[in-house]
Amino acid sequence: MDRYAQQWLSIESASAAGLDSYDLWLNYAGMGGRLDPLDVEAYLYGLLVLPSLERDLVAHAINEMLEDRGSTVQPAPYSTGEVSAAAGYSGQPGGWLDPALSTLGTAGAIQAVQREAELRRLASLSRTGLLDTPGEPRFDRITRRAQRQFGVSSSSIALITGDSQFIKSLAGPIGQNLPREIAFCNQTIRADRMLVVPDTLNDALFSSSPLVQGEPHIRFYAGHPLTGPGGWRIGSLCVIDDKPRAFSDTDAANLKSLAALAQQEIDR
Repeated sequence: MDRYAQQWLSIESASAAGLDSYDLWLNYAGMGGRLDPLDVEAYLYGLLVLPSLERDLVAHAINEMLEDRGSTVQPAPYSTGEVSAAAGYSGQPGGWLDPALSTLGTAGAIQAVQREAELRRLASLSRTGLLDTPGEPRFDRITRRAQRQFGVSSSSIALITGDSQFIKSLAGPIGQNLPREIAFCNQTIRADRMLVVPDTLNDALFSSSPLVQGEPHIRFYAGHPLTGPGGWRIGSLCVIDDKPRAFSDTDAANLKSLAALAQQEIDR
């Protein structure tokens, strides 16, 4: 099962049943889950992607609570049919899907879920009112601060549409509106928390990118996802350089803090 489809459907199950995130975490922790309450809450708001084991533990915690309540809400899915069967639920990954989707087969159903998730993400982006708008001092202050604080060539706030990257704020020369498929920030909204690439030439995912092999010759990238209404990832705050560099835990904490400032502005 695609991890984003599993996450989205788990969120749907927990939300439809009105499950309290802390109660859910207590159940999850009792099963051996290693994450803290904030991590589980972030996962349930679509802010954080988890490894398959932790996703399955969250799903099982949801399903136990649904069963205890006698709820008719569809159970949260597991990562594989084998895990689902071992947990005592349908061995077919599509067993929890809407009947209209299950007729498509497992692969088709998952694709339908992904399409619906993308539609909701785009709706969330639209509701921010930021797309295709001019620069604003409230965002420019953050990107300038990030550029200075990290000593990098550029910093930007990028928003990801269905097919392109839109630069809402830019400090420095590296950053432009691009097709979505080649934008680094498109990977950030898919990443587990922050995406850090110390040296793009040594990274299998990015080494052949036209933005690495050609202008602007990106060698370092670090981006933190930003979310819109409903917790959908809509873009990122990133720092970029044309030279490789290390990125410490302190750097990560600082970028997270700056992203929180950008998030506050988005949420206004």
